[in-house]
Amino acid sequence: MWHDLAVAFCLMLVIEGILPFIDPKRWRRMLLMLDEIDDTTMRLIGLSSMLAGTILLMIIN
Repeated sequence: MWHDLAVAFCLMLVIEGILPFIDPKRWRRMLLMLDEIDDTTMRLIGLSSMLAGTILLMIIN
């Protein structure tokens, strides 16, 4: 299980690094836009992401 978790973490780092590598200016603008989003919206985005990930994991397994 720990091996699978480590592999998933490494893949997440690879995927998260794609946009800053390809287009750093766009990535920087996107981060600046995050500062304008209120906490409630940010929590809803986080919850949606967690639910989508959980549902996809259930479908895959």
